[in-house]
Amino acid sequence: MFALIGLGIIACAGPVLPTMALAQQETPVSLTSSPAGQSSYQVITGDELDVFVWGEERMQRAVRVQPDGTFSFPLAGTIQASGRNVSDIAAEIRERISVNYRSSVPDVTVSVREATDMRFYVVGKVRTPGAYTSADPVNILQALSVAGGTAEFADIKNAVILRQTPNGQVVEPVELSTILKGGRALDAGALNRPLPVLLSGDVLVIP
Repeated sequence: MFALIGLGIIACAGPVLPTMALAQQETPVSLTSSPAGQSSYQVITGDELDVFVWGEERMQRAVRVQPDGTFSFPLAGTIQASGRNVSDIAAEIRERISVNYRSSVPDVTVSVREATDMRFYVVGKVRTPGAYTSADPVNILQALSVAGGTAEFADIKNAVILRQTPNGQVVEPVELSTILKGGRALDAGALNRPLPVLLSGDVLVIP
């Protein structure tokens, strides 16, 4: 099972994603700042964020991302956080509170105080179906590998991802057969279509 060891995100507008690790590994996770000054970490449900409005100490607080992917903040109302990085969230808060200032609008910083491991599921004809967690994004091939690979008679051509969205559950077909054939079917170089990446709560189904 995937698990994150020693997670310590300090994502202010700049850290990169932590490393996904197997539970039995001893190497701790470390983070570095992104040269571009932008965080690639996407907030998920359950994360705890620190929000700071410069010059307004009364508006500095920790917020928890709720099951619907949102949190509430004074003067800004309800903010959609899940699936977004901290820079985008900070920009939206600053824009919303700007109507309350006659002159310059204070800068807003959003950081990840405590990250929640992403949980995904692999079911169907795999060797070890079940729920798994990871701090990093996981593509469909990685998800299949942690579930032990396909079992006998698996129909990989009809594999799908079940995903819950604000508008209801959707089914996303995925292409696994060509990838699993490896060198027999793949040309050298960049993939024409990157492997789909699972989001927290996604279910990869191998019929």
